[in-house]
Amino acid sequence: MKPVDPLRIFDPQAVRRHRARAVRLGLGAEFLFERAAADLVERLGEIKRQFPVALDLGCRGGLMARALDRREGVGHLVSADPSEALARRAPRPAAVVDLEALPFASASFDLVFSPLMLHWVNDLPGTLLQLRRMLKPGGLLLATLFGGETLSALHAALIEAELESAGGAGPRVSPFADLRDVGGLLQRAGFIEPVVDGDTTDVEYADAFALMRDLRAMGETNAQRERRKTSTRRGTFARAASLYRDRAAAPGGRVVATFQTINLTAWAPAN
Repeated sequence: MKPVDPLRIFDPQAVRRHRARAVRLGLGAEFLFERAAADLVERLGEIKRQFPVALDLGCRGGLMARALDRREGVGHLVSADPSEALARRAPRPAAVVDLEALPFASASFDLVFSPLMLHWVNDLPGTLLQLRRMLKPGGLLLATLFGGETLSALHAALIEAELESAGGAGPRVSPFADLRDVGGLLQRAGFIEPVVDGDTTDVEYADAFALMRDLRAMGETNAQRERRKTSTRRGTFARAASLYRDRAAAPGGRVVATFQTINLTAWAPAN
């Protein structure tokens, strides 16, 4: 039996499949990604300089391009996504990429955007190092990724329900980066002047099933290599929904889902 690599948490093929499924479902739950793109544009507005060539890593069909809307200061925008289905919907030029083996040459970009993509990277320090090398001297990284508080109540409910019904539980919700660690990862990758902060968004749903439908529509369902591959009993999901209602109750019988966003601003050294 082949040993499990503890550093290979995610299955890149599953990430691509889930994003392709989101396209087939009509990309009907884009609100978190639209907000992330708008936040990056707002952060960029505080920086008074020109960025002739920029990369949109995790382009999601062009959300970042639409958020920029011909903003002065950003010139040529290159779109990239691990999903061919999403890259094909983005403004040209667009590339399908492996997040951990990016195909771009050193010093290719003045600016890199990455709205809610980097949480799917197995080797985040390695990908940050690649991004730093891809930036020209004095280039800028602006990124957001989901943080460790994201969907913690859903994770707990699914695990408890599966333990009750099956006597064991596989990983159900993907692990996310810890806010306290990300600044150090940026410095290890060679970035300077890193600024890292967190934000939380609470979203109300009718029940846990409505939340899980939105996660499928986002392409953000579980892509861990060690996830359970067999079907889960309906009773397990029903029990998880009941537990979730108890732990994340909102007025009117609804439930609250919490998404934590980690926001990164960092610079490549000038020389």
